[in-house]
Amino acid sequence: MPARTVSHRQPRRPSARARLLEAADELFYREGVQSVGIDRVIEHAGVAKASLYNVFGSKEELVHAYLLERRAATTARVTAAVEQHDDPRERILAVFDSQVAYVRKRGFRGCAFAGASAEARPGGLVEEATRDYRGWFRALFTGLARQAGVPDPELLGRQLQLLYDGALSSANLDHDLDAPQAARAAAAALLCAAAAS
Repeated sequence: MPARTVSHRQPRRPSARARLLEAADELFYREGVQSVGIDRVIEHAGVAKASLYNVFGSKEELVHAYLLERRAATTARVTAAVEQHDDPRERILAVFDSQVAYVRKRGFRGCAFAGASAEARPGGLVEEATRDYRGWFRALFTGLARQAGVPDPELLGRQLQLLYDGALSSANLDHDLDAPQAARAAAAALLCAAAAS
């Protein structure tokens, strides 16, 4: 029987882009976008300074890419929670259920978009990413409210987004990890009131 050859190839190292995004995600989310300089991200990622500028061009573009990665993770988490249900009312409440689990994750520091946009210059890439992210949530809540057959889905969508935002802020600023459950209960009450009107 012929002897098997053993491969001595080392596992592929993540690309400079992936390492920069991972470092940015960890540092920006934990410490804030303005507090963390480019040199710390580069050092944490273990890449050359030229790599950052070749891949992203500027710190603002790196922050933008970091926020897009955060958006992708959030929308995937929320969409997965919603898709576990068929009933329109339960689909809305599932958004808050996903938030309950999210705020209890180790290292939770609130909304990455709120933190980044508070420090960003008006009209830049960060503002654009934040606007698109919030637009996605508004469209999600409005679409789910429409599926639930309420008379004014736009109004209910806006109210649900306010509840979601408030719960996220309270969980972070007040260290109230039960805030999403309170928001869920308020959402259920809004749904009942909207259905009855």
